[in-house]
This record gives sequence, structure tokens and C-alpha cells, in this order.
Amino acid sequence: MNPLASDPSGSGRTEQIASEIRFLEEAGRLATENVLGSAGGPFGAVVVCGGTIVGRGVNRVTSRPDPTAHAEIEAIREAARTIGRFDLGECVLYVNCDPCPMCLAAVYWARIRRVVCGSPASLAAEAGFMDVSLKAELQLPPEKRRLAVEQIDLPACREAFRLWNLSGQKIPY
Repeated sequence: MNPLASDPSGSGRTEQIASEIRFLEEAGRLATENVLGSAGGPFGAVVVCGGTIVGRGVNRVTSRPDPTAHAEIEAIREAARTIGRFDLGECVLYVNCDPCPMCLAAVYWARIRRVVCGSPASLAAEAGFMDVSLKAELQLPPEKRRLAVEQIDLPACREAFRLWNLSGQKIPY
């Protein structure tokens, strides 16, 4: 179901749809400018809180260089700085393409309540990005993944968690 489809009941959703389209178009504009400026990949994102854009981001993986500098991550970082908190639970993320697994995890960490996408991840895959294959990889049991992850259980590595659990000053996130 397309959440931006017209509401046949005419219950005032028209104004909301216009805002959603405007924010998606801004994400698309950012992505297009990023490609034309050769600053990074074809991805753009905006974080909106209370009807106002509080964060913008474009893919800067190659220009930084930083493999985590995805548009969604950049927009989330800017939004958190703008509103002065890490909990973006009152915000909506608008992106020109479905988020990759890393960005989707960041959305959960930021507690963003909703994501609106302008195109499917299959377009990113067709353009050579690993979004779809990475999602498939992460769905495999750990022992079947390409990336070997090993654990050496050490008391020194557990100490920070012991102290965190005892702390009366911690801010859960």
C-alpha cells in the first residue's frame, strides 16, 4: 500500500501528502546534486521534526573517505546536533532510497518513528551498491557469513559493562 496515495475520503490527508512529497523531493534533490558534484553516491536524506527539516545528509563515503558517511547517518548526526539530543523519536526520516542495513540500524538507535522512502533498494543494487546483498548476508547464521567474527572472552573487556550496570549516572540509550 502506498502511504502517499490519495485519500478517497478527503479527510485532510492532502496537506500531509504534499509535505511528504516535498520532503522526499528534497532528499532526491540532495542526492542528485551530490552525484552532479561528484561528492559521493546517489543518496540523500532529510530528518524532519515538527514539520521542519532539522537534518540533511548526502552520501560522502568517497569524498571523506568514510565508509559510514551514508546520507541517512549524516542527516541523523546533523538532526541530533540541531535539536540537542540523541533521541529523535519525534522525527521522520525521508530518503530517496530504502536504507541499507547499517542506516536502518542507525534509525533504530536514533529512535526515529518513521521512514519514508522514494525508491526501492533494488535500484541501489542495480547501480552496484551492496544494500540488497548485505541484507541477505546478515540474514544468514553467523557461521555462514563471509565475515569471520571471533570472540575472546576477557575480564578486562567485561569491566566497562560491570561499571555501567553499577553506575547511577548512566543515561540509557
